[in-house]
Amino acid sequence: MTQKVSSARRGLWWVLSLVIMAVIWVLSAGSDTPGPPLHHPLDWIVHFLAYLTLAFALGRATGRWQVAWVIAVWFGATDEVHQAFVPGREAGISDWFFDTAGAWLGAQLGARPDARQPSGPQGEAENAA
Repeated sequence: MTQKVSSARRGLWWVLSLVIMAVIWVLSAGSDTPGPPLHHPLDWIVHFLAYLTLAFALGRATGRWQVAWVIAVWFGATDEVHQAFVPGREAGISDWFFDTAGAWLGAQLGARPDARQPSGPQGEAENAA
């Protein structure tokens, strides 16, 4: 039973990862993002936090920080290339650097073993099964 719950949870983390990727892609596809324009360093903070969130979800989905980091960094690179073709947007290596840094931290945090392991007789019985 524990294996099924773990698989279901990982599946939900995969779905969340794909939703985050879709939101990033859609926002990148627009010539004008919602809200006030962000200038340096605020836009870099947004890049950092967006990719921290994505890599955290990927870390939970994969259970391995390296895999989560590579997927997030690859997606960040493709998104920057994508932005180069959107009128009014520009691709930037500095944006990708902050994507990469946020993804590293998010992947590290997301792939950590869950600190909330079941404890007590009920948890021990589930772990033994």
